[in-house]
Amino acid sequence: MESINAKYVSQKISKTRWRPLLASSLQQPDIFVTGSWDNEDNKVSFWSIGNNGVSAMEDGFEGDPQLLCEHKHDGDVLDLQFLDQDRIVTASSTGAVTIFRHHQNSQTVSVSQHWERAHRYPCDNAPCTSVVCSSPEIITVGEDGRIIVFRADHNGVVRVIENADSSTIHAVTYLRTTEILTVNSIGQLKLWDFRQQSDSPSQIFSLSGDRVPLHCVDRHPNQQHIVATGGQDGMLCVWDVRQGNTPFSLMEAHSAEMWEVHFHPTNPDHLFTCSEDGSLLHWESSSHSDMPSFLQGGRNSSMISRSALAPAGGNQSLISTWLSGDSSKGRVETTHMLPSQTLSVNSLDVLGQCLVCGTDGEAVFVNRQVAI
Repeated sequence: MESINAKYVSQKISKTRWRPLLASSLQQPDIFVTGSWDNEDNKVSFWSIGNNGVSAMEDGFEGDPQLLCEHKHDGDVLDLQFLDQDRIVTASSTGAVTIFRHHQNSQTVSVSQHWERAHRYPCDNAPCTSVVCSSPEIITVGEDGRIIVFRADHNGVVRVIENADSSTIHAVTYLRTTEILTVNSIGQLKLWDFRQQSDSPSQIFSLSGDRVPLHCVDRHPNQQHIVATGGQDGMLCVWDVRQGNTPFSLMEAHSAEMWEVHFHPTNPDHLFTCSEDGSLLHWESSSHSDMPSFLQGGRNSSMISRSALAPAGGNQSLISTWLSGDSSKGRVETTHMLPSQTLSVNSLDVLGQCLVCGTDGEAVFVNRQVAI
């Protein structure tokens, strides 16, 4: 708790992302971007937690995020992702998809590409709900049930799957270079293979029983068959897309909608979730007795159905700690990352030892010492 800095930003934050580090970099991340929603004028804003020529004491306490630059955004920012070190892609409630460029020398932001009404109904705009990037490729999904493929170096649209879904697609992520995963408002996880010309998913997975809307999805960075989702009921679902069409395990996570789930990109035994209930959770799947100090005291244990989660000899093991298929004797340790919150935590991102999240309480929280 002591290492968390709160920055009040006078706008509801819908999304936040760290600028990716160069592959050769040994530094911790120092720049993140936020997008706002439900404000009179929404913005995309770049922040620094390093020096970057800005006095650390200029606007608050040392270590406080400092605003570098910002740009007006038409509509709510429903998603944003970095395309590369200098460019981000936003998904708007107006249906538009925009590439913004951050000019680091002058600390300004400009629009470098814009696709108006990419997502739309016959007579109205349809919100673009999620975007995923693998430069120069950009893939978006929307409330209109469409999947659209763009290229940053191309003005037109590369491909459209017109009727990909009859319900709202809430989120999209890559499974592999040529495959994506989507989740929708009737509790389905769909796998799409772009090597096929077909406009149908290659696999459909679903929650058994009630059609609980799924809001977010992320895949394990090392073992790509392991996928985590979260949805309206606050449950954390872990899937093995190689077998079966229902979740491998279900965990009680939050008391309201889960908005985002993220595996740590380099230490995927750690996973993070945030929710409408105002909480941000850090999950650790190892069952080692020498639990790290940040989990000592006040920790919770969440039982997993159908999964033992015993240590599997490291992240590269053939059997993941998330999918150790024994009886349900194993436990996952969870810890609350924020002081008591009342308003929704809408977005989180984690890179290295740094975590950032944005809330409806018009605050951004930064933790630079996450114990991984």
